[in-house]
Amino acid sequence: MNYNSTQNRYPSRRSVVYSNRGMVCTSQPLAAQAGLDILKMGGNAIDAAIATAICLTVVEPTSNGIGGDSFALVWNNNKMFGLNASGPAPELISAEAIKKQGFRDIPETGWMPVTVPGAPSAWAELSNRFGTLAFEQLFKPAIDYAENGFPVSPVIAQLWEKEYEKFSELNQSDLFNNWFDTFAPDGTSPKPGEIWSSQDHADTLRIISATKAEAFYRGVLAEQIDQFSKSGDGFIRYSDLEKYNPEWVTPIKINYKGYEIWEMPPNTQGLVALLGLNILNGFDFKEKETVSTYHLQIEALKNAFSDGIKYIADPKYMTVDLDYILSESYAAKKRASLTEEAVYPSIDDQNKGGTVYLCSADAHGNMVSYIQSNYKGFGSGLVVPKTGIALHNRGKNFSLNKNSVNYIEPGKKPYHTIIPAFLTKDGKAIGPFGVMGGFMQPQGHLQIVSNMVDFNLHPQEALEAPRWQWLKGNKIIVEKGISSKIKDELILRGHQVEEAKNSLDFGRGQIILKDENNVLVGATEPRADGTVAAW
Repeated sequence: MNYNSTQNRYPSRRSVVYSNRGMVCTSQPLAAQAGLDILKMGGNAIDAAIATAICLTVVEPTSNGIGGDSFALVWNNNKMFGLNASGPAPELISAEAIKKQGFRDIPETGWMPVTVPGAPSAWAELSNRFGTLAFEQLFKPAIDYAENGFPVSPVIAQLWEKEYEKFSELNQSDLFNNWFDTFAPDGTSPKPGEIWSSQDHADTLRIISATKAEAFYRGVLAEQIDQFSKSGDGFIRYSDLEKYNPEWVTPIKINYKGYEIWEMPPNTQGLVALLGLNILNGFDFKEKETVSTYHLQIEALKNAFSDGIKYIADPKYMTVDLDYILSESYAAKKRASLTEEAVYPSIDDQNKGGTVYLCSADAHGNMVSYIQSNYKGFGSGLVVPKTGIALHNRGKNFSLNKNSVNYIEPGKKPYHTIIPAFLTKDGKAIGPFGVMGGFMQPQGHLQIVSNMVDFNLHPQEALEAPRWQWLKGNKIIVEKGISSKIKDELILRGHQVEEAKNSLDFGRGQIILKDENNVLVGATEPRADGTVAAW
């Protein structure tokens, strides 16, 4: 992977950024700069990632918030660590309780999809284990933006408007009034460049910072969530929050053509990315822009999703042997099943979600791949009064089908779409990467890795190359940059191809890689408002 020499196959819309003292990449410039400021204060990459993540709850509330979940891969002292900060379903919830209210599927809004939020616990846990600066220091940029306001960036304004329109149509209950009071206080969504602020959000962040997140789970904020839930016939209670703690887990990996690709284990869909790449491991790709390359990637991904939807759930409920399905023998069987024609997979279409991704690196070798999400845009539409806490709707990924491994049960974690990723080679860190965007995420990971490893694209080129996305059956959507010739040939092979109207559905990624001279190479997504903040 000669990522220092760009081949200009995809004309860059962003400048390539190099540095050797520190770097933060994310989808909102103010948040990236907040993380860089922490590095300049003497913080490490973990401190910077935490500060950036907290700031993103303010400056990009369209995709994440205090009431969401998060995951992190941390490279520290030449070792990989994984933190799972996703929460379980409340103890009071059940499939029967949901069905009694007339639902055949778990709804996207309201109390039913709300699970225990894990993001605040991740900030505290990462700081406790790896941080060097005081926890309170990491909150200052976010509190300042929440209290004094910030200009909303263009892509986020666009997403905000879509969410405003959605909640306006749903505003049939007092449950959603708090969302409008917090995120549309002037009766509309903020426009690009318009200043937005939230004193409630600032006050809540102060409480979390002063208590190292204890107040969120075992204090005044937990009490407020409990009271709000009870007032709206919700399921989550103080006891659900009180007994919650994030989990340190062992990341999973495969070797893809000489590089180790790291993902989080279930309950995340990181397994899907690895299964797809393992199938592709057996092919020697000569050119990127050929129908054969696209077809094999799509079919490998569909195979991987077939297994992912079948097997991935809360690990306590899984029976599949991960070592076996990540083995070369298993991949070889899958590889042998691929044909020249598109094969209709036996899985349903996947939903889209909203997420933020960031990565950071410092001069001491620490690197972080971090992801945080409210899942569907702002989440459930429920905002805890006077707190700015938008509760996520991650429970939407549970099933009401008893035969599903993701059948909803009290205390169970759902299938989780958000996945940070990381590259190493021969035991040395190459760097973190990620592509946010619901079920697009493993598809983005597969395409980004292949771009860099198979086709030797510079990381910025790897992000800017046109993408495809599998939706359901044999249906895929493609970006405009994919040639008419390839689209026509894919159709001849049985793919149902549609050209997307915009690029918002194809994920938004960030990459930091390190070369043999310890120089950091940063790339950010042209489909977002992102930036590489470097020192």
